[in-house]
Amino acid sequence: MGYGMSRLEEEYSEHEEQNNDGSSSQVNNEFLHIHNDIFHMTRIRSGPSESIRKSIGTSKDMISTTRLLSGREINYSGNGKFSSVDRAFVLGRYLPVDGPEIVDRMDSRAYVSQFSADGSLFVAGFQGSHIRIYDVDKGWKVHRDIHARSLRWTISDASLSPDQQFLVYSSLAPIIHIVNVGTAAKESYANVTDIHDGLDFSQHEDVRYTFGIFSVKFSSDGRELVAGSNDDSIYVYDLVANKLTLRLPAHHSDVNTVAFADETGHLIYSGSDDNLCKVWDRRCLSTEEPAGVLTGHLHGITHIDSRGDGRCFISNGKDQAIKMWDIRKMTSNADSYEDRTSNWDYRYSRYPQQYKQLKHPHDQSIATYRGHSVLRTLIRCYFSPAYSTGQKYIYTGSYDSSVCIYDVVTGSQVAKLEGYHQLAIRDCSWHPCDPMLVSSSWDGRVAKWSRSYRRQETSGLD
Repeated sequence: MGYGMSRLEEEYSEHEEQNNDGSSSQVNNEFLHIHNDIFHMTRIRSGPSESIRKSIGTSKDMISTTRLLSGREINYSGNGKFSSVDRAFVLGRYLPVDGPEIVDRMDSRAYVSQFSADGSLFVAGFQGSHIRIYDVDKGWKVHRDIHARSLRWTISDASLSPDQQFLVYSSLAPIIHIVNVGTAAKESYANVTDIHDGLDFSQHEDVRYTFGIFSVKFSSDGRELVAGSNDDSIYVYDLVANKLTLRLPAHHSDVNTVAFADETGHLIYSGSDDNLCKVWDRRCLSTEEPAGVLTGHLHGITHIDSRGDGRCFISNGKDQAIKMWDIRKMTSNADSYEDRTSNWDYRYSRYPQQYKQLKHPHDQSIATYRGHSVLRTLIRCYFSPAYSTGQKYIYTGSYDSSVCIYDVVTGSQVAKLEGYHQLAIRDCSWHPCDPMLVSSSWDGRVAKWSRSYRRQETSGLD
């Protein structure tokens, strides 16, 4: 059906972007003077490798996929195969802009959607208490249909354990439920066909009232959960000891999003409606102070995604912008700033045109990406997969029923998936290995976008 738009063709060029009318324009001028090494590393990781470039004897902009494959066959590089950066360079050209194909349709809003780490499973959570796990490798058949327990308002988040045996889900309540999804049964009714154990996050001496949980994530070893709540706090739960081990009064407003910075689990990123991103080092929390604060958003933060290197992350904001951060630029405290936009509420009205030109006077972000809309719900953003793209893109859902994809280095919008969904896309997920992206919308539909390519073109990329 071809609803997607993309400027990436067979011959890749990172210096131009294509407007809706087909004309070309220069990339965002703000990005021309950025010299942070994260951008340099992104260029390296998304290929092609220096050995391939030298052996073929042409510039990056002129290397076609066909030429790369031909060079591989005659062993130009001397390695006899593609490196990881060459693979990312080839696969990164195939943006998931074709389609979409319908995966499922429910009678309630879709709030959460994520691929498992290996891409074999896909999780979608709906406001009407359903969480469905689909078997991607078996024609997207429903692997588990989970009926959530004690739901308050909606499923606010869901997270699959790294070993894909357990799933946790949260709502606007202090209880996070965990269910074993590795069993054979397809239907999972709370405490009828399966035990949905309730992990009580209110069992802490400092907690005096009920609260809701907006964000929950597994640690990389699957032993802990980190959660953000509307009592302005961050929580850590030890699943092995089956107890709450940490509560941090982290912000001055709702903590909408949390994430582990890397595999060690030492660093935690948090984002809040107080407009701040904070970095927490669990090895030195005796004073309950953050390791650092990052200022730049004009309105609350809706989601954070870590690059996985313990240094860089992105955040989506109600100021209609994604910002990229390098934690080496963080400070010990937030700079004072008189908020001139405090009367606007993203739940009830469009973002005022006059605010779009505003910039925080103490902005510590290293880049800003605009073009999507963040209204009425905590819309999420992510880095594209390392395996297939070298994390050279950022993608996000949008209130205008689309998915926007940005080039990390140039800041240009390289694709917009639109024309299918009818309501806001709160969450979306890019397959970790293939050019496939799944969007889930408030219209209840889960849709799959892909990019077809001749298998012989990209076979044996490893």
